[in-house]
Amino acid sequence: MRKSRTIRESTILSEAKEFGIRTPLVYQVNHNDCTILMQHIKGVVVRDLTGSKLVFACKEIGKITGTLHKNGIMHGDLTTSNFILSNGKVYTIDFGLSQRTAKIEDHAVDLRLFKEILNSAHVNVMKSLWSSFLQGYRSAVGHSRYNQILNHVSIIEGRGRYAQVV
Repeated sequence: MRKSRTIRESTILSEAKEFGIRTPLVYQVNHNDCTILMQHIKGVVVRDLTGSKLVFACKEIGKITGTLHKNGIMHGDLTTSNFILSNGKVYTIDFGLSQRTAKIEDHAVDLRLFKEILNSAHVNVMKSLWSSFLQGYRSAVGHSRYNQILNHVSIIEGRGRYAQVV
């Protein structure tokens, strides 16, 4: 299981670059000990940003997420801890839970998780960050797909085990 996950993560990391997503370069994948040797990205984890840099980063994360979704990839762990701002550019890391999928449900789950993270880690500015994220996401996936996914986020929030995030 670990071997297949390691291979999938390294493959998707590399594929994402083809779509214009900034990710660390993969130098080596060791199938025996299930490790990936990759480029170290120097910068600030988005979780630690504040103010206009955080708003900017969330809009970029929206664009990145939309581009991934448009190309049939669900990140699976969309948190502000999995993005790094380096020299004015946002890099995406940790594709360990990613998968290839074009399902609306899966893409909506990605968005729902990010919304939940914003509400817990950035509660005071959650609404503006969510709005920035959605603006970036819409610009990448287009109006029709955006409406489908956002509608499905509402459906997920309506399920018993999920509380709606304001």
